[in-house]
Amino acid sequence: MADTPTAPVVVIGLGRFGTALAVELDRRGTEVLAIDGNPVVVQKLAGRLPHVVTADSTDADALHQLDITAFHRAVVAIGTDIQASILTTALLADLGIRDIWAKAINTQHAGILSRVGAHHVVFPENDMGERVAHLLSGRILDYVEVDADFAVIKTKAPRDVVGVPLRESKLRSRWGVTVVAVKPQAPAPGATRGFTYATPDTVLAYGDIVLVVGAIDKVERFAETD
Repeated sequence: MADTPTAPVVVIGLGRFGTALAVELDRRGTEVLAIDGNPVVVQKLAGRLPHVVTADSTDADALHQLDITAFHRAVVAIGTDIQASILTTALLADLGIRDIWAKAINTQHAGILSRVGAHHVVFPENDMGERVAHLLSGRILDYVEVDADFAVIKTKAPRDVVGVPLRESKLRSRWGVTVVAVKPQAPAPGATRGFTYATPDTVLAYGDIVLVVGAIDKVERFAETD
């Protein structure tokens, strides 16, 4: 089974995060085996997901019966039951699943998950909280952190870069950021109304929406410029 973006994925734990993940993966054409220990939850999702089963993910025999070893990618989305989360992750590692993602609720939980075999640990609630905080605290319209200190933001073009080609705006030297795309507030007749790639010759107008990449502190400072 090749490791491609659409290679099958097993999602274990069907709370809000696990359910949203499984449904979105299925919508994108990825085969998903969704597992939860609560038959009521499984029954509710039976009409939304083609492969959803009730099983105890802390039971090695149950995982073998589901042929979990046929999957190369797994997500442990168990939230409140930390013991079940850790045991499930450890079992998947023992079974040789080579790409294990696990949800953590705190740093201690994350450390244990990593030690027992998780290759990637995510903090869905924490990450969303950080994103919303950025959206609430200034002129940032959208925010995606792509590394520990690097982000992509969507914001309105500040006055300082309006009316001149981007090559003359000195974005790198003044703010240390790069504008990669622009969505004109008033596109020319016949022009696209969505985002287009920015070039050194792009001239921004006030009210244009831009996608900006750079270090987190620098894109935040750029977004606060007026």
